[in-house]
Amino acid sequence: MLGTIRIAVGLTGGTAASTLAAMTLRTPPASAGILLYRRSGTSVEVLIAHPGGPFWAHRNEGAWSIPKGGVADGEDLEEAARREFAEETGMTVAGTLIPLGVVHLRSHKPVHGFAVEGDLDPNAIVSNTFPMQWPPGSGRMIEVVEIDRVAWHSPDEAKRLLNPAQGALVDRLVAHLAATSGEPA
Repeated sequence: MLGTIRIAVGLTGGTAASTLAAMTLRTPPASAGILLYRRSGTSVEVLIAHPGGPFWAHRNEGAWSIPKGGVADGEDLEEAARREFAEETGMTVAGTLIPLGVVHLRSHKPVHGFAVEGDLDPNAIVSNTFPMQWPPGSGRMIEVVEIDRVAWHSPDEAKRLLNPAQGALVDRLVAHLAATSGEPA
């Protein structure tokens, strides 16, 4: 659901008098998601997801995402992130979530990122599905998986594959792990 923000803007003309105009801005709905990570010796890997459907079938670099989705009105961000992770992977995550802050996609949509340590077999995921009109304008509906695959990647490789705005979440996780382990990032 889109939110509305009303802003009063002072406008001045050639006279001393000023008028106020009200502008309405539509804010995109927020998303929340989880960047699952695992440690192997001194290295870290993160789990990222490739979106399903014909539009994304041949797109790779810059197309991947953390498992995420929409936050319902009044829903707790951590609960939304856990729900979306479960819907998109068929798996639940346990443990305390590490807040990674907010990034904004090119569409201005805010994505609230969290991280948690865990492990899962990428071959075991079962994503939810949604109906999509394909080809666009055809009236023909097909059922599409929300994500068609997940994979473990090094932070650098994940940042290359992720939607550019979400790369900052990987950087924040790496910085957090370095700060809490006492090792340089």
